[in-house]
Amino acid sequence: MAARPAPTARRVRLATELRRLRERAGMSATEAAKELGTSSGQLSNVETARFGVSADRVRAMARTYSCSDQAFIDALAAMATERSRGWWEQYRDILPTGLLDLAEFEHHSVGLRTAYTAHIPGLLQIADHAREIFRQVVPELSPPEVEHRVSHRIKRQDVIYRSDPIPYAAVVHEAALRMQFGGPLVARRQLDHLLGMSERPHITLRVIPFTKGAFPGSGQSLAYGLGVVPQLDTVHLDQSHGPVLLDAEAQLIRYRTLLDRMEAVALAPAASRDFIHKIAHEL
Repeated sequence: MAARPAPTARRVRLATELRRLRERAGMSATEAAKELGTSSGQLSNVETARFGVSADRVRAMARTYSCSDQAFIDALAAMATERSRGWWEQYRDILPTGLLDLAEFEHHSVGLRTAYTAHIPGLLQIADHAREIFRQVVPELSPPEVEHRVSHRIKRQDVIYRSDPIPYAAVVHEAALRMQFGGPLVARRQLDHLLGMSERPHITLRVIPFTKGAFPGSGQSLAYGLGVVPQLDTVHLDQSHGPVLLDAEAQLIRYRTLLDRMEAVALAPAASRDFIHKIAHEL
């Protein structure tokens, strides 16, 4: 028997939201299964993303759990109808699963807010800059592994290049701007690329200079993806052991607040461009 393909991050999120709906309704898995005319085992398989679920079943579950938020129900039903897998699946046996989840997370977001203190955001990196970052990974990556990661990172950037790009707001610390990955020539090209991207109408780039001193979220690298409804927002954190996705309500509130405060400390977009120009001319 062929192995069942690993569930996508979207299917895992759908399963999580269905479980949360049941728990908010105060129903046990056994009670819910009885109301839905299924077994607790089948319901468990749906809530743990081992099995998929139809849009009709999602709507039936929402009715059983007395959920009246139609926009949220429609969004969950749409998630249930997704059957095709994205471009990132070609990397399934090549890259860590967390990197595939990151690409899927960005692809399905309707807007992105990011903050980076030690690196240029991946969506704004040029290939040579990204290549040098991956050459510094521990344990060391082989040349083919480096190129696979560079290719994956560049393909992720489609969300801000396509004909209907998503709104993208990035906060970058001066430390990241001064890291000369690949040497002065690559660093200058990277800064020029940032300047060009910051002129695009759907991209907002803000810089936090060293002179701002301490600020909320210093040392943090994060991305906040907006869902089609607020309940489906997601936070992505860069960790040393790999990317982590968070979606609990308290976590979403925390990281929205953190991003708000970091943006408040940062320079305005026009002043940020002037600041990047200054650093580029120093190289």
